[in-house]
Amino acid sequence: MERRADRGESVAAKHRREDIKTFGDMIDLHIADLREVNKPLRRTKAYALERLRLSFGKIAHNRISRELLVNYGRKRAKEGAGPSTVGSEISYMATVITHAAAVHGINASKEQVDLARVALRRLGIVGGSIERDRRPTEAELNAIIEELNSKPRQNIPAARIVRFAVASAMRLGEITRIRWADLDERRRTVIVRDRKDPRKKDGNNQRVPLTALTGFDAWAIIQEQRALSHNHEQIFPYNEKSVGTAFQRACNARGIEDLHFHDLRHEATSRLFEAGLSLERVAIVTGHKDWKMLRRYTHLTPEMLFANIAG
Repeated sequence: MERRADRGESVAAKHRREDIKTFGDMIDLHIADLREVNKPLRRTKAYALERLRLSFGKIAHNRISRELLVNYGRKRAKEGAGPSTVGSEISYMATVITHAAAVHGINASKEQVDLARVALRRLGIVGGSIERDRRPTEAELNAIIEELNSKPRQNIPAARIVRFAVASAMRLGEITRIRWADLDERRRTVIVRDRKDPRKKDGNNQRVPLTALTGFDAWAIIQEQRALSHNHEQIFPYNEKSVGTAFQRACNARGIEDLHFHDLRHEATSRLFEAGLSLERVAIVTGHKDWKMLRRYTHLTPEMLFANIAG
């Protein structure tokens, strides 16, 4: 019985290998294998693989050349993708190819991907993320909130979410995930589930305080939201893409340039430091475990430091 089972598995494995002809087939195989072991794709990787599928999905996996990949990198850079984004997409391509070769014995090499990565790095198309230091001015923030409040037919309370982002220092995806069941009324805290952490992809749940230290009161804003909850599980049960789009439209309407929703997290973190919180206490709010990473969000000026000392 064991020998028959072994032979059956061997034939099935061989058949599976023979079915893998295009890079799109490799992507499907990679995703299927991850689901088998209960490791579904996270949003960033899923988005990147779909982009790669559009460009390379129908190409035979052994026909993907350094030249094709370099041209892809150039194209993505022209579309506005940063060095870190392009680098991640090229790395995901290498991951898919390596997985197919290592797990399924498919005759595939990532040599062309490695060569393309060297070329793209030398061209400055692939590299580390560019640190942003864009902070909205008080006037810009007020203008955005005013613009969003002037849209009574909008189903999303985007102005409230903007205020909450500055109050809480949460990412937009975290804001739309927090749940009423995780709210602690007595301690005024909420659990942020699966918080982003490069060392731990899942299960990184953190209880964070809802403070009033940034000019906005996170706890009070959540109380405002109760009337709109309509028995939803989430406190802010809205599509994060729709919120982001509303924010960008408000910026465009008010002539505010080069401001992203994620910059509100930077702003909130900076305001926590300006309120006089220590690095350790700011990290409790923001969820940063690497304090070196946290420092890049501060954007403090000598004038602010003097104000804190004088106060």
